[in-house]
Amino acid sequence: MTTTTQTRPRAEKTFFGHPRMLSTLFNVEMWERFSFYGMQAILAYYMYFSVAEGGLGMEQGLALSLVGAYGGGVYLSTIFGAWIADRVLGPERVLFHTAIMIMSGHIALALIPGGTGLAIGLILVAVGSGGLKATASSLVGSLYGEKDPRRDAGFSIFYMGVNAGALLGPLLTGLLQQELGFHVGFGAAAVGMAIGLAVYAAGRRRLPEATQHVANPLPANLRARYALGAAAALAVVAALFATGVVTTENLAMTIAYVVIAASIAYFVVILGSRKVTGVERKRVTAFIPLYVASAAFWALFQQQFTFIAVYSEERLDRNLFGWEMPASWVQSINPVFIIVFAAVFAALWTRMGTGQPSTALKFGGALVIIGIAYLIFIPLESLGTTPLLALVGILLLCTWAELLLSPIGLSVATKLAPAAFTTQMVALFFLSVSLGTTLAGILAGYYTEGNEVPYFVALGATSIALGVALALSAPALKRLMGGVK
Repeated sequence: MTTTTQTRPRAEKTFFGHPRMLSTLFNVEMWERFSFYGMQAILAYYMYFSVAEGGLGMEQGLALSLVGAYGGGVYLSTIFGAWIADRVLGPERVLFHTAIMIMSGHIALALIPGGTGLAIGLILVAVGSGGLKATASSLVGSLYGEKDPRRDAGFSIFYMGVNAGALLGPLLTGLLQQELGFHVGFGAAAVGMAIGLAVYAAGRRRLPEATQHVANPLPANLRARYALGAAAALAVVAALFATGVVTTENLAMTIAYVVIAASIAYFVVILGSRKVTGVERKRVTAFIPLYVASAAFWALFQQQFTFIAVYSEERLDRNLFGWEMPASWVQSINPVFIIVFAAVFAALWTRMGTGQPSTALKFGGALVIIGIAYLIFIPLESLGTTPLLALVGILLLCTWAELLLSPIGLSVATKLAPAAFTTQMVALFFLSVSLGTTLAGILAGYYTEGNEVPYFVALGATSIALGVALALSAPALKRLMGGVK
């Protein structure tokens, strides 16, 4: 008698029911966001606090404008990172090398004093973060098939990792800044990025093989031409600063114009490419109103680092049982809510499956909700100081709006992307964030005492009107998306 032994296939290891590699990307992004938001939570204060307080003593309005310009530069640099990923190195290698740049930038902020350390550090962090953000989202998308119903939920889980880092970063750097000074806080951000880099280096080999490939390779005979073009562009930028055409005062507006021009150019290039099919071209067209909605949303949301940062330091009652918490800790309120509600939203989308609202309806809802949040500021202006719970409630509404737009935006960018422009479509989504973030710094300059109500009415009402218009256009956009929801 012969006995046959059959070997059962081992069950694939998963991360909360998702591909295992999601855990590595979750961790590297968590630590990158720890460093990024930890640094950004104290950045405005470092710029406008007096020298005696450890700051640089800038004029407050200029400091807020520069924070917006820096934030816009982060997302603008996703173009560079995405282009290198799609045409030269592939997304996996770009993520690894830009993580090293980010760590170096935080080290510069921690060790080099004054404006020199600020400039070197912010440039390295901005370029590095832009490259990492575009490629990390693209790598998450590579873990799922186009029709995989877990896709939106996977991005929501990934986004929860983002906000775990965003929660811890401001808490630690803010406390260290208050107790030991700004440079120690920046040093903590550098350590966080080093941990993220180590985590990614240990797990990068498990990524799909396709992430090592270049989607649209740059022909060898064109590389020298592109290198010369890049050198010429850097020379032009240096000349604009040297001649005073671009200054710290107009930097934010300059970046806004550059982002708008870059976005238009990107849409023209993608829509005009022979590598894009008819169906793909319609899908890219459907992405245009989503881009506009995203930019409008971030112009309000990113004021957490400009107007709300100042508001928290000057107007907010931060007394907790006789102890005044650091103003930078307000930046951790939104991540707390994200961690709580990201899983709820992910479960909701998974449970609803194909019956969930379309992307246009989600985006429209986000604009309406954040518009209402800004209108709530109006009655608070009559108070001497704003109760902490009131601002917590406003940030809760902002969180719900964010969960309707940000992880969904990353997901839909990968779904609507033509095959030859996958990472660059993600970069286009981040360009909308760049424009909105830059505008957040510009708009914050219009908030002045005695002008509060018109400011909040203008922002809140405009956002609500855009949200309603987008929701009404949902059926037409659905047809253009060609089966993508």
